[in-house]
Amino acid sequence: MKTDAHILIVDDDREIRDLLQEFFLKHGLRVSVAGDAEEMQAAMRGIAVDLVILDVMLPGKSGLDICREIRAWSRVPIIMLTAVTETVDRVVGLEMGADDYVPKPFDPRELLARVRAVLRRPVMAGPSQRHEPQVYKFAGWTLDCARRRLIAPGEVRVELTTAEFNLLQALVKSSQRVLSRDQLMELAGNDNEYGYDRSVDILVSRLRRKMEDDPRSPKLILTVRGGGYQFGPDIATE
Repeated sequence: MKTDAHILIVDDDREIRDLLQEFFLKHGLRVSVAGDAEEMQAAMRGIAVDLVILDVMLPGKSGLDICREIRAWSRVPIIMLTAVTETVDRVVGLEMGADDYVPKPFDPRELLARVRAVLRRPVMAGPSQRHEPQVYKFAGWTLDCARRRLIAPGEVRVELTTAEFNLLQALVKSSQRVLSRDQLMELAGNDNEYGYDRSVDILVSRLRRKMEDDPRSPKLILTVRGGGYQFGPDIATE
């Protein structure tokens, strides 16, 4: 994780912006703030952002719409904030491409822990895993763990969010094994990310839409009734 990561906080509540800015600065992070979509866009044009904390309920354009727009051109990690507690709203946010979801009210210490967890994900594994294969090939696809890239048949790169890549990597490295949702969350480093099993289902659904010829009849990521998920294809490693 970058020790001086730059966080962009997008929230129309000045008290929350000021609170989080002061708190994160005390913990060694760089912080910029914005109160709406227009201010956010101006900020992102002028600075390199490592993570966006995005409120769902913003004036004008909603946080969900902004999340979708960001995902159209960037894989920057996004943590959504919301006072809405309905599961359907969380599901929508995750399907839009958010990496994590934190309901209000929240403890700033928990949010900081979530931020650090998300920022750690792209970092390569430690010394004990240094000799693991880094390139996995299956059914014409290539998963390059060192470069964190997924290449489709035809040498076309497929863009994945951090959470999507981590889950796919966990599945591929455990190919042919049936993994429960809890096991997948732990292997992918998402064990405290969303706090409910549905998050794995959402990420699997997103991966299927990007990878399967027919997401309703998957050939790569298989559902095992009562068990969880299994990555089906034979794999070659480099």
